Amino acid sequence: MTTTSLDRKIDTRLKEHDARYTRGRRLVVTTLAGSDGPKSAGELHADIGSTIPLSSLYRSLAVLEESGVLVPHFTKLGVARYELAEWLQGHHHHLVCLHCGAVEDLALPQSYEERVRELVEEIGSTVSFTPVNHAFEIEGICSRCA
Repeated sequence: MTTTSLDRKIDTRLKEHDARYTRGRRLVVTTLAGSDGPKSAGELHADIGSTIPLSSLYRSLAVLEESGVLVPHFTKLGVARYELAEWLQGHHHHLVCLHCGAVEDLALPQSYEERVRELVEEIGSTVSFTPVNHAFEIEGICSRCA
C-alpha cells in the first residue's frame, strides 16, 4: 500500500472519530509502516527524534489506538508495542525474542495460514466457541541474541 493510500484511509478513519491527522500522527504512522514489527513509545521516539515531544507522541498513540488505526501488543513486562491495525497492514503473526524483547512480523505462507485457521476453528468447536480471527506469537531467541 502506498503512503498516500495509507494516509487517505487513516485520514478518513480519524475524521470518523472526530480527530485530525496531524503531522505528528503522520510521523508515527510512517515510522510504523516502515518498521519490521511493533514498536514501543520509546523506540518510536528514538526513531522519530525530537521532532515530536514525548507528551505529543503519547497523545498521538492514544488517538490512533482509540480510532482503531493502531493496535497495542503488551510484553510480559507490561511494555506496549504498537503496530498498524490489520485492516491497514494485513494479517500476520509475531516472533518475540525473550532476551532483547524485539518483535518481528511474520507473514505465513498461505498453505500454513490455512492450516492454522483450520486448527483455530477445530479448537473453537471443541469448546463451543466461534473464532473470527487469530494471532499468535512465537517466543524464542533472535539471531542477534543467539
